[in-house]
Amino acid sequence: MTSFQKRVASGLNITTVSRDQVQEHFITITPEKGETPDSQFHRAAQAVRQVDGQIVSVETLGFSSADRNALGVLTKMADGGSVPLAWVENSRTDNLCGVHVWAVSGTQVQPLTINGRRAGSLFDDGTVQYCRLAGLLPLDVRVGRPEQAAAVFAQMDTLLHSVGMTFNDVLRTWFYNDNILGWYKDFNGVRNKFFTEHKVFEGLLPASTGIGGRNLAGAALLAGVLAIKTDSQDVTAFEVPSPMQSPAPSYGSSFSRAVELEQPDLRRMYISGTASIDEHGKSVFLNDSAAQIRQTMDVVGAILRSREMDWGDVTRSLVYFKRAKDAPLFRRYCDESGIPPFPAVIAENDVCRDELLFEIEVDAMAAK
Repeated sequence: MTSFQKRVASGLNITTVSRDQVQEHFITITPEKGETPDSQFHRAAQAVRQVDGQIVSVETLGFSSADRNALGVLTKMADGGSVPLAWVENSRTDNLCGVHVWAVSGTQVQPLTINGRRAGSLFDDGTVQYCRLAGLLPLDVRVGRPEQAAAVFAQMDTLLHSVGMTFNDVLRTWFYNDNILGWYKDFNGVRNKFFTEHKVFEGLLPASTGIGGRNLAGAALLAGVLAIKTDSQDVTAFEVPSPMQSPAPSYGSSFSRAVELEQPDLRRMYISGTASIDEHGKSVFLNDSAAQIRQTMDVVGAILRSREMDWGDVTRSLVYFKRAKDAPLFRRYCDESGIPPFPAVIAENDVCRDELLFEIEVDAMAAK
């Protein structure tokens, strides 16, 4: 039997999903007033210990270069002092930052490495094998941005093949591009070329996020992947269209609006980074952050409802504001719209179009 348990406290949200012998823990840590990054990282580590979890992935958003000094707290959360870490850096303006940890218990996590560093995790829930890659970086940051992007795609391919998977098994990707507005078109060209060569367009197009953000290596981008493998005929993965937007490939971006993984007892939804874009692929409500939030949340809400889910089913979300000063508008919108609190890390990041001021990505789960 599948059950959900939620623990919510100040600056902490933990959703634990229990299924037979395996438990998954989705841990979101956000700053309390005046809290230091070191304290947040200690709270994340403590939460992992409390659930007796093994780390699958760690995502940090919004922390500054000065906060790297506290990174040891995060990397020591796992046995061996190594975690697959997606460190997406900014200036921590208005203390907009947070940590998301995916951990499991009741099953073994196999570390995945490439070029001598931890790059991901592999685990099995009894029906599905999950491969989560995080914090992928190009080896040579001196070459051009498109060449760095191509190198990261090659790493993805190598790691997936090492565990018996291919890019056709990928449900979700993440791309954090340094100075995204300066080369997003070039990045899309690299991705389209890779997807064509690996026949990704012939199968399921992954959900995805493409957002601005710096990384520890000063590289052009940092990337991540979620892929699955199963022998069960009762497990299916499929694209979920957006009721309010056209497919992203119609305007040159190669991702699905959302992807759902359906299992015998559970449904998982991965909604791509979503912004204020209409059904024609045009940015709308220019220079109006409140209206862009409303439009974007309406779009995501419509996707959730189309699959009989709602905001109460959200297990993880990352919220991106182009301007930190606009962040209070998100909470105001949720309060005024009657949306219950859900786990969200909010940070300041450039979106893939200069005129877009807000973006959100969402994961949700529901028992069948």
